[in-house]
Amino acid sequence: MGLIKAHTSGFKSYTEAEKTQLAKKYTPEQLEALEAGEAAIDLEDMAAQGVVRHDPFALKYLDDFSQIHPVIDKPVRAPAENYDPNLRLKSEDDDAADLARFVENFPEDIPEDEARLQWMKFIDENRNTFGKEEAERNPVSWKAPELPKMHNPRIRYPRNDESNEDPMLKRLYHQTGFDQEQVRRFRIKNLVKHRVVNQTRLGKIQSQYYLTIAGDGKGLLGIGEGKSVEMDDAKRQAMRAAIRNMQPIARYEQRTIYGEVTGKVGAVELQLMARPPGFGIRCQQYIFEMCRCAGISDLAARVTRSRNPMNVVKAAFQALKSQRIPDEIARARGKKLVDVRKVYYGGQV
Repeated sequence: MGLIKAHTSGFKSYTEAEKTQLAKKYTPEQLEALEAGEAAIDLEDMAAQGVVRHDPFALKYLDDFSQIHPVIDKPVRAPAENYDPNLRLKSEDDDAADLARFVENFPEDIPEDEARLQWMKFIDENRNTFGKEEAERNPVSWKAPELPKMHNPRIRYPRNDESNEDPMLKRLYHQTGFDQEQVRRFRIKNLVKHRVVNQTRLGKIQSQYYLTIAGDGKGLLGIGEGKSVEMDDAKRQAMRAAIRNMQPIARYEQRTIYGEVTGKVGAVELQLMARPPGFGIRCQQYIFEMCRCAGISDLAARVTRSRNPMNVVKAAFQALKSQRIPDEIARARGKKLVDVRKVYYGGQV
């Protein structure tokens, strides 16, 4: 019992200096709540059971009441007095007047660092509206405020380290201008796969061949070929070549092609034909997959003579690129083109 009394003697009340420091961090209502909470706790109970743990499995008992907890605390909204019905944006002339006023009042013969600080302060404090300052700095909104970020989270999720990224992918991003998120959303399909054999003086060397297409479903389409001894390497080569070779495909009403086009590669000859809305894609499986990647939903195709899969894909890609857009034809002839269907049906086509 004497040991507990010795421990309780270590709990002292706040001094005036400590209260002054706490007042800078907490509001008067929060200070009253803290004092009431400490008065409700028995000192002997605190000395006997109140132990602050510092081991790795300790719970976070201590809390900072000056911070908003995103789950427990209510979001802080701007007061209704901040609303200003007469608030309006400044025009270019008003901004120019503010800049001229700043230049006129700018002191001369000051160090470069201080001049830079004055300019940054002007940019930060210059207002963009006329009216209440609170209406611009802290506007009233019916939307709930964003949840604040939690500091020092216990769980840290692994993040992709850029240093561990494939250098070939980095080169692909640099060549095409696409980022990682865009490449991930592309529709990629392996259409042709077979084994090839290269006869050398040392014998037969077997390799895997892949023909891949890639598209974003919004008018971009590309084909690529890859060959390697390993199957995965051939896939990656074909995929990167398809993304690198992506080209825009003209689409009428974002659903079909312009008129009829033909393509020929080797012994393969094919014809692609535009169709009305709701017709669908009625063609060979390889052309079907290419239309899905390019974002074409209404099309018919006819393949004559040979039907070699590799040449069918290449001929279809050649035909899609060879479309003649009516606007370009009219511009070349010095004419003006009007889409009568859109005018007649009011755009509902």
